[in-house]
Amino acid sequence: MPAPAAVKRLILIVDDDQLLAEFLSVVLRNAGYETVQAHSADHALRLVAEREPDMALLDIHMPGMSGLELAKQLNRETSVPFMFLSGRGDADAGKQAAAYGAVGFLVKPVDEKQLMPAFEAGLARADEIRQLRRTELNLNAALAAGRETSLAVGLLMCKFQTDRNTAFEVLRDHARSSRRKVNEVADQLLTAEETLNSLHAAFNSRYKK
Repeated sequence: MPAPAAVKRLILIVDDDQLLAEFLSVVLRNAGYETVQAHSADHALRLVAEREPDMALLDIHMPGMSGLELAKQLNRETSVPFMFLSGRGDADAGKQAAAYGAVGFLVKPVDEKQLMPAFEAGLARADEIRQLRRTELNLNAALAAGRETSLAVGLLMCKFQTDRNTAFEVLRDHARSSRRKVNEVADQLLTAEETLNSLHAAFNSRYKK
């Protein structure tokens, strides 16, 4: 039985310049991505409502709603990461892109040799942000589920001098490997810590005699 085909990542290209949009689409499709084009911000929003892309490339200057205004709406209403297509490649353009939450920007005219490295760097950054958000959501859900988990995470942070996300991930992975719930492992960890503290006190008392 043949293995199922891998789902291609969807890239939304938003530019009123249809020739440029088609050029970007061809390059990205040749690199293994699925693409869809929109030639206005309104059209882009309709496409996003049907299926959220893995990345959007937004032309900053478009008639009607600009790419900057579209970026604001995507930030408010979706989790779609985006890069800007800009006619400027200076430091101010980079700062503007970052201020609007872009994971990168491509400078027009787009050079095919520079497109893929810049695009894939932006996509990698978007994936990192998604993972951080996912971890934070998982962490908040776990901490809300029980006091034991919260205390155990704090204990691991203190003992191993690590951050909150790493402490939770280690606790969660240990629970999965032993096929138990996170709060069960957390409760066991806290009980063990209480036992060690009691033994430590007992040893101190004995040595003082």
